This record gives sequence, structure tokens and C-alpha cells, in this order.
Amino acid sequence: MKIGVLLSGCGVYDGVEIQEAVLTLLAIEEMGDEAVCIAVDANQHHVINHISGEELPETRNMLIEAARISRGKIHNIRAIQPVDIDALVIPGGFGSAKNFTSWAFHGADGTILPEVKLLIVNLINVGKPIAALCVSPVVLALAMKNSSIPLTLSIGSTKEDSPYDILDFQEGIKQTGAAIQDKNVREILIDHENKIVCAPCYMMDASILDVRLNVQSALLALKQLV
Repeated sequence: MKIGVLLSGCGVYDGVEIQEAVLTLLAIEEMGDEAVCIAVDANQHHVINHISGEELPETRNMLIEAARISRGKIHNIRAIQPVDIDALVIPGGFGSAKNFTSWAFHGADGTILPEVKLLIVNLINVGKPIAALCVSPVVLALAMKNSSIPLTLSIGSTKEDSPYDILDFQEGIKQTGAAIQDKNVREILIDHENKIVCAPCYMMDASILDVRLNVQSALLALKQLV
């Protein structure tokens, strides 16, 4: 089975969350399946110094940066059709909210890259499952905003500690027309009707072991939906 892994760059604050991405690739390998790494050939919104949090006067390309994680084996999203993969995983990181979409700046009123939306919509329309990790449910929410397909998503839990305002994210997702459920880092959400899996991962205060187990659970559920 071929599982697409959509990468938004390389680095949690301006691209993909590297640990979630690597743990996704590991889980796919452990299941005996093949990862197909995918990225967008476009510049990131900006570049962040991951020590200081300051913005750097640099320009970086998502496809080139994502290739660091995939060891050079990467596909341009424009070359990928639903027939090429059996499922898709979108790891988290600020790239989902800054590069794939503008959620970080405009919330539910944000935009989404047309090529990202097209792949997601096409996969959902043909019934191929998608797993959205960490903050990436916002990508699905914007892709299907005000559509006739009501998704059920999760982006974490308001009942446990998080470095982010989970309630604010939840309210924004509901504004797109999707339903929302609370899930902690030991849980996943499965929208069986639309074949969507969500895992909170680093949206919650979590260790790398917590995230590994959360990613494994999500990938096993994704495989069962294929």
C-alpha cells in the first residue's frame, strides 16, 4: 500500500513538525507499507530561527526543505493524482497554518493553496482516507469549507494542558462547517463516514513517546479505512 505524506517544509515553526513527520514515515515502514513523500514547489511564508523564534531574512522552498526529511525522494504535489496513493497523512507543524493555508493569520477566513485543496477534495471524493496530525485538521477544514461534506475533526482537548488555545482552534474549525470533538494525546478521532483520522500529537503537552504512540494509532486506523 502507498501512503502519501504531505510535508510543508522542514521545521515546526515554519514548516512541518519534523518529529511527527519522521514518526509517520517510521510507522508506515513498520506496517509494511510504502511512504510517498509529497510537497508543494513554492516558498514558505517565512523562515524562523528555531532557537530564538525570530524571523530570518531568508527565503526557502517547501519542496526543497521537505526533501531534507525524505532524503531527497520527494514528489511535487502537482504530479500526484489520487490513483497514485491509497491514503494521505498530513503531519503537523506551523507550515500547515502558514504555508498550506493562512489559518495562522486569518483563522477560519484564511485561504488554502489550490493544489493542496485539489488533492484533498479529490481524495475525499473518491473515498480515500486522510490522517491529519496535530494542527493539520485546519487544512482539511479549509479545503472542505462550506461544502456538502460535513467533516468531523479533532485538534486536541480543552481538558488537558496544551501550549496552544485549543478552544480558539475548535471555534474556528466549527465556523468552516465541520464538527469538532475533544481528543487528548492518548486518543484519536475517526470520522468513519468521510474516512478521516485526527491525532492531536504536539497540539497537547506531550513527550516524543506520547506522539509516537499517537501517530502509530492514527496510521493503524488509517490503514483499516483503506
